[in-house]
Amino acid sequence: MMRNKKWLSFFAVLLLSILLHTQAFAEPLPDISINIGDSGGEGEKPGTSALSLLLLITVLSIAPAILVLMTSFTRIVIVLGFVRTSLGTQMMPPNQVLIGLALFLTLFIMAPTFSQVNEVALQPYIKGELSQTEAFEKAAVPMKKFMFSHTREKDLLLFMNYTKTEKPSSYEDIPLTVLIPAYAISELKTAFQMGFMIFIPFLVIDMIVSSTLMAMGMMMLPPIMISLPFKLLLFVLVDGWYLIVKSLLLSFST
Repeated sequence: MMRNKKWLSFFAVLLLSILLHTQAFAEPLPDISINIGDSGGEGEKPGTSALSLLLLITVLSIAPAILVLMTSFTRIVIVLGFVRTSLGTQMMPPNQVLIGLALFLTLFIMAPTFSQVNEVALQPYIKGELSQTEAFEKAAVPMKKFMFSHTREKDLLLFMNYTKTEKPSSYEDIPLTVLIPAYAISELKTAFQMGFMIFIPFLVIDMIVSSTLMAMGMMMLPPIMISLPFKLLLFVLVDGWYLIVKSLLLSFST
């Protein structure tokens, strides 16, 4: 055993020496350096490109929060979560399916708004017709219009009074720092209202099954085992997913 270890050590040293010898006669690798600071362009201040890169990384890092709080995603994913909970199917459908469905429904609902943002802000900015600040201001207008149309006045006044913001003449004058949280809590309230309406028929089925089992003296049998097939049967017969998605689409069409 000791002899095997000595031979392994010998071959390891020999291999290392060969690699070092080969590297010594090999061509040197090119030096690669990354400079963050000077942009190198004429008329640009030092650090401009670095600041732009930093801002871009920041926007990408908060992109999920923007998707959740400034679009229809919040209401959709909460309602779909209530559907799964009321059915009592545990992890069916799985989270990946619910999130994927919520994402595609969000893209479908937000398509007109995103198209307007692309036309008035993104494309002109790519062509160099607008600066970053101007593009951001123009992109915010369609998003403000969408959020304002689905925000309750009570929620909006809550944040406006807290920040002592003067009453704006139109939705374009409302700051995003005020409109986004007001829209978020309005969406939460609407989603919970829809979730309550979804729970009622399934709750009735649970109560009927539980009362029947108690009347039959079968108190040791979990009611969920009996009620689950009936809830699934009811959901399939009424075409539940169609009704849920239809209700979500109609709630954003007003």
